[in-house]
Amino acid sequence: MSVAQASRTGGQILVDQLRIHGVDTVFGVPGESYLAVLDALHDANSIRFVICRQEGGAAMMADAYGKLTGRPGVCMVTRGPGATNASAGVHVAFQDSTPLILLIGQVAREQMEREAFQEIDYRRMYGPMAKWVAEIEDPARIPEFLSRAFHTATSGRPGPVVLALPEDMLTELAVTGDAQPYQPMQAQPGAAQMRELAGLLRAAKRPLAIVGGSGWTAAARASLRDFAGAWGVPIAASFRTQDVFDNTHPSYAGDVGIGINPKLAARVKGCDLLLVLGARLGEMTTSGYTLIDIPEPQMKLVHVYAGAEELGRVYRPSLGIVAGMAATAEALAALEAPTGDPLRAWREAARADYLDWLRPTRNPGAVQMAEIVAWLAERLPDDAIVCNGAGNYTAWVHRFYRYRGWRTQLAPTSGSMGYGLPAAVAAKIVHPERTVVCFAGDGCLQMTMQEFGTACQAGANIVLVVVNNAMYGTIRMHQEREYPTRRVGTDLVNPDFVAWAQSYGAEGCLVEETAQFAPAIERALAARRPFVIEIRLDPDAINPRTTLSAIQSAALQAARG
Repeated sequence: MSVAQASRTGGQILVDQLRIHGVDTVFGVPGESYLAVLDALHDANSIRFVICRQEGGAAMMADAYGKLTGRPGVCMVTRGPGATNASAGVHVAFQDSTPLILLIGQVAREQMEREAFQEIDYRRMYGPMAKWVAEIEDPARIPEFLSRAFHTATSGRPGPVVLALPEDMLTELAVTGDAQPYQPMQAQPGAAQMRELAGLLRAAKRPLAIVGGSGWTAAARASLRDFAGAWGVPIAASFRTQDVFDNTHPSYAGDVGIGINPKLAARVKGCDLLLVLGARLGEMTTSGYTLIDIPEPQMKLVHVYAGAEELGRVYRPSLGIVAGMAATAEALAALEAPTGDPLRAWREAARADYLDWLRPTRNPGAVQMAEIVAWLAERLPDDAIVCNGAGNYTAWVHRFYRYRGWRTQLAPTSGSMGYGLPAAVAAKIVHPERTVVCFAGDGCLQMTMQEFGTACQAGANIVLVVVNNAMYGTIRMHQEREYPTRRVGTDLVNPDFVAWAQSYGAEGCLVEETAQFAPAIERALAARRPFVIEIRLDPDAINPRTTLSAIQSAALQAARG
């Protein structure tokens, strides 16, 4: 650590550390509690401050940045309401294992423990949803705290770090040295473990791999492709991490998430070796913990994960390996593969099941969502980034879109509504040269719709597809299943989304039948500003497999006995 000769304010020291650690973008909402940091950013030409409309959206943008780059997304918010708003994005980063650093302006040190204006104990508030929470009370220690924050956010299982910054600490002068750039720390699989894994693979007749989680790189993805090509093991993707493996590859077997292909679910249950790379095997990826027996799986289970705390949490693995995905994929690609193609029939059957699952289904109404998503899958560039939040509308996207390129899917495994639009804004800022399309339900969008203003101000020319069925569809589906005909709290009265877009100076158009979508998206992709396509979807079209009326009818019939 080199010691600077001149004194600097805490705000200047902080911004200098961000620059040293390679930060080029900060997402945030300004607040008086960290004015000294904002002032220091004025002179930091290499760091862009993206002015957001609400702290939850800013934190979700930081999460999307972390997913896209592998580097911590940085979010700055003010104390109290700003920090509580930001918790929505921090929760996404925690469950999605995304590197993120949240910097919170805090009350002055002399005012602490008095319940001063907007004062919160952030260690207690954020403790359960962050890898580390701390408060910096001495500006001379800022380099130490920031170095630890970047290392903690990126090492082992990645995740969010929260640092509180007392207002007076940021204006205090100090003479201190700067830290060196952080270096992520990841464990590597041992040679003996890889030999054991190779033996299990050779002995397996029906192996299946589930890949997902975070920590993947383009090189790791390429190594995974080489492994799949050499060994012929079918590859499935965990919930909302479908871009980890090229969906057009002959070994790709589909996604293991909400609305799983029943044939793939049966394949998971019936495999004799399950190789899990990077996925946590949480509720969504295991269909509510029903695909694998607890705690002793019915098949041989090899679980490779970056954090030791996850191995054996629910399922006892036959072989548990603590390792990062980059090193693991490289080691897998280096294994000596068997001669011939002993798994050909097993792999080709899995692939055939996936291709059959891709065939568009019909839904009620004049707009066919499966056809629209399939059309996009054929025509969008391989590197197009497709974003979404949460809701039943996502089932069409996840099932019928094929993710070909690296880092082309931005979706919350935490199931957070409102994620898609902020993620799309961040994606277009990080990759202005790439096509960015966001799907959002009408309820999902209105959680963070104010960030469309951020898109317009930042010049993030995204395409926003609003699927409008005038209700909170997922909750309505559950209501009809559990309490048929007793509808409460799920109807929505929505704005004219096209007029809303135009009020920002953006463009928009309405789609009320399938044939109108192709010219709408072509117009949107050619636009030089953000573009909104509002799709009016029949409320009965609840997901690709059934209808709302069918769910209600089945529930009423079951109630009658």
